[in-house]
Amino acid sequence: MNLKIAIQGIKGSFHHQVANRYFGDAISLDECNSFNDVVKSLKTAHSDKGVMALENSIAGSILPNYALIDKNELYIIGEYYLDIHMNLMALKGQTIQDIKEVHSHPIALLQCEVFFNQFPHIKLVESIDTAETAYRIQKQNLLGIGAVAAPIAAEMYDLEILASGIHTIKSNKTRFVIVKTKKKELDKEEINKASFKFELDDTPGSLATVLNVMNNCKLNLTKIQSLPIIETPFQYAFFVDVVFEKYKHYEKAKKLLEIMTTHFKVLGEYKQGKQ
Repeated sequence: MNLKIAIQGIKGSFHHQVANRYFGDAISLDECNSFNDVVKSLKTAHSDKGVMALENSIAGSILPNYALIDKNELYIIGEYYLDIHMNLMALKGQTIQDIKEVHSHPIALLQCEVFFNQFPHIKLVESIDTAETAYRIQKQNLLGIGAVAAPIAAEMYDLEILASGIHTIKSNKTRFVIVKTKKKELDKEEINKASFKFELDDTPGSLATVLNVMNNCKLNLTKIQSLPIIETPFQYAFFVDVVFEKYKHYEKAKKLLEIMTTHFKVLGEYKQGKQ
């Protein structure tokens, strides 16, 4: 029986590409309209695993997804870095001057802001997904409407690429995580990256002390992200990614951090993806 993977978006989306590259082609998809629906698919056991974008090298962290993973007790079992290639596409036979509106996911539009500044006649409209817009243009035969999406979407939905590589910064990567509802899948020997969350008492130097512990235990801090704690104004939870050569170094740090912090929680232990 094929693995069923929940993704945000439809076939031709960046999440679809990651699902295929990470798991191979022999999978079935649960195409979800939102990341909340991805979570629901996992928690109801409708899907085995899910793919969620977590940060982009241009647009930054997708903060709501950190909160979704934490709140819903999801567990990160892997990650994948995808090179993002944004393209303007539309029904065949049109030029950019024919396009009155361009629809796409808000993060995709943000990444192409400089390109569209050249075309003030084009109105930018946010939609739920890059590939969904391409599909809708094809299905409804929408002249004058363009989509920003991956080349695979143009191929799948028989659209013409009017401009390729339109993202502002050409080195454009998105980090996706693979999530499920159960704990880690790998042996300790294969694990070299971890994600965890903690909170701190409001005492001077507490964060600096925690960072020193990580350094002394030979952990390389690759990401630290703070999110406000809703129940306690001006208090923050810290979401951290670390990489390490030996699991025992991480294990030692984890035991110390559990004592030094409040609400310490491991969000995932997995193998570092290739950037």
